[in-house]
Amino acid sequence: MAEEKATNKELEQYIQYLTTERQYSVQTQKAYRRDVQAFIDFMEASGGFNGFGAVDSVAVASYISYMNEKNYSPATTSRKLSSLRGLYKFLMRIGAASDDPFALVETKKTHNHLPEFFFEPEIDALFKAVSGDDPLTIRNRALLEVLYDTGIRVSECAQLTLKQIDFNVSAMLIHGKGNKDRYVVFGKSCADALHRYLDTVRMELAGIKGLVEPHVFLNQHGKPLTPRGIEYVLDQIIKQTSLTAKIHPHMLRHSFATHMLNHGADLRTVQELLGHSSLSTTQIYTHVTTEHLVDDYMKYFPGHGDADKHS
Repeated sequence: MAEEKATNKELEQYIQYLTTERQYSVQTQKAYRRDVQAFIDFMEASGGFNGFGAVDSVAVASYISYMNEKNYSPATTSRKLSSLRGLYKFLMRIGAASDDPFALVETKKTHNHLPEFFFEPEIDALFKAVSGDDPLTIRNRALLEVLYDTGIRVSECAQLTLKQIDFNVSAMLIHGKGNKDRYVVFGKSCADALHRYLDTVRMELAGIKGLVEPHVFLNQHGKPLTPRGIEYVLDQIIKQTSLTAKIHPHMLRHSFATHMLNHGADLRTVQELLGHSSLSTTQIYTHVTTEHLVDDYMKYFPGHGDADKHS
């Protein structure tokens, strides 16, 4: 029983580390906790769990075999193993484990699914759906403008505060993943929508709490919109259009990146605006910018001339 308490303590320490030092979102923390707990549950059901330090290569092989039997997708298996590697990296750092039994495990390569995005006419349709004068429509317009105009993550948008917006330079200071700050810029349409929302609707939603409530986007009760709340709002917006696509908040981020590249932005700029730590993460968007590539190819590639010239 004492060992179980010690193990739970280590897991809680790990989650606390993800919260304070890595500054992961609540959703990400829950995902890590689920992955680690799933492994603990497997060990318990397989004869007992004697702590993370007692896990060996045999236990790891058994767990991988179990996941294969459950027909987990390569992506799911890879994610679970990545969560456990992250745990052991932390445990070794604090001296709670001497090595990582998952370090040498090779997983099947996963197929990189191309990011889903909206074509520009579809984006226009979304904005037409939020062109009214209803207070919540005005808020939703500002929300849509911020997500598409800046490409910030939904969690970053939910956490956005008034102090982070500087209208004088048309930029926002975003607190991103891993405690990394970055500046993103926004255009006139986004600035206009934000001003309209902040100067009228937000004060109505916040009421007396508006004097102390720092968050930009509020629900009808004057409380900060959560990531789930933002997803609900976007679902309602797309229902007002003729679009058949199922919207996910990240699609606006993907659309931002794709449209930037389609219109000639360089990859490094998009990487910086998105807050990606690695350029390889941003490079996936180059696979969906075929229109820009075809235009450049037709414009600059000299070709071989007329066939008659080579006959």
